[in-house]
Amino acid sequence: MTEQRGWYMYDFAQSAFSTTVVTLFLGPYLTALAKSAADSRGMVHPFGLVVDARSYWSYLVSLSVILQVIVLPVIGAVADYGRRKKQVLAAAAYLGAAATVAMFLLRGERYLLGGALFLIANVSFGAGVVIYNSFLPEIAPREDRDEVSSKGWATGYLGGGTLLLLNLLLYLNAERVGISEATAVRISLSSAGIWWAAFTVFPLLALHNRGPARALGAGRSATVAVLRHLGQTLREVRYYPQTLRFMIAFLLYNDAIQTVVTMATQFGNDELKIPVSQLTLAILMVQFVAFFGALGFKWLAARITAKRAVVVSLVIWTAVLVYIYVAVKTTLQFFVMAAVVALVLGGSQALSRSLYAQLIPRSKEAEYYGIYEVTDKGTSWLCPMFFGLALQFTRSYRIAILSLILFFLAGLLVLLKVDVERGEREVAQSIP
Repeated sequence: MTEQRGWYMYDFAQSAFSTTVVTLFLGPYLTALAKSAADSRGMVHPFGLVVDARSYWSYLVSLSVILQVIVLPVIGAVADYGRRKKQVLAAAAYLGAAATVAMFLLRGERYLLGGALFLIANVSFGAGVVIYNSFLPEIAPREDRDEVSSKGWATGYLGGGTLLLLNLLLYLNAERVGISEATAVRISLSSAGIWWAAFTVFPLLALHNRGPARALGAGRSATVAVLRHLGQTLREVRYYPQTLRFMIAFLLYNDAIQTVVTMATQFGNDELKIPVSQLTLAILMVQFVAFFGALGFKWLAARITAKRAVVVSLVIWTAVLVYIYVAVKTTLQFFVMAAVVALVLGGSQALSRSLYAQLIPRSKEAEYYGIYEVTDKGTSWLCPMFFGLALQFTRSYRIAILSLILFFLAGLLVLLKVDVERGEREVAQSIP
């Protein structure tokens, strides 16, 4: 197996967590657990806080990413400084997979246990993707990165979609096989961890560490070495203004993308009263439509450049939010919205990843992707908090969703100011 094919397989492995856990089952299921533990006003009280049970999931997503803001850049520094990317990838993947398998234990009023397992799994998920993304500049030359990144994303949709199809069959036939719908959900959540662990074997066999390993030492000396290395990288970012500008743009618009993805099933289930079985069909459709969308945007990028293709996708995302606010009131309209999202979802993210690869210096890929991953694939934090507050104070899903348009527009305006060619020249030069 070549390195590129092995690299594709990690997305095949970990996308099961993104689709089955984050996008579909865990949000509505944890919301139901929280509601069962709520008081007469619909509030739960985790650690003495007063939280609307409907907002628990969005706040939890935000908390997981606050942890990632702290952890992911350090993980990147450890991987780059020690030249042990494969080992860090394995540790992150199997810790996250173990926490996901343990979600089978969620029942009754165990919303706090669910929150703890999600925090562990999502931080591990983010750490794994940091290392996964950092391999892209090493395994693909500049002229092939849009194609390789898009194929990786498309392969991920196949992996996530395949497991989702199996879980859908289980959910729809739960009564026939003698289990409840809740048990089918718990099995589905757990299966994502098993899938993640099993298919991670392939990238670990195919990928290779580059450069001589630097001894990390032990105890305080290792910690000091890694933090100094990270601190130096953070200080160096100012020498790459185009890279910094792209980071800001990506943080804004991808945060909104991830929030739409993670909150869509809660909106469909709680606001539109769409059954989980039909929501599963919608998410399943998204996986396979997104496969072709990712490849279609690769074609578009080859003709108008990756940056312009991302700009097109953001205009479409903005229109989708307006459509949700104005028109999405039935199951059919929800499916139409999901199909449009699917067409732009993979393309906007795959091309952003390959575009960023052109704007980072060599030998520090994991550290820079540690910063990048703060808002990637289910790890958004600003928008879920914004969404949760809007929902709690307005009691309206539609207003909460429409409010995200501010992040898409702000990200688009910043992205338009990014000069990619100039950024490539900046990172090619040595730091003064």
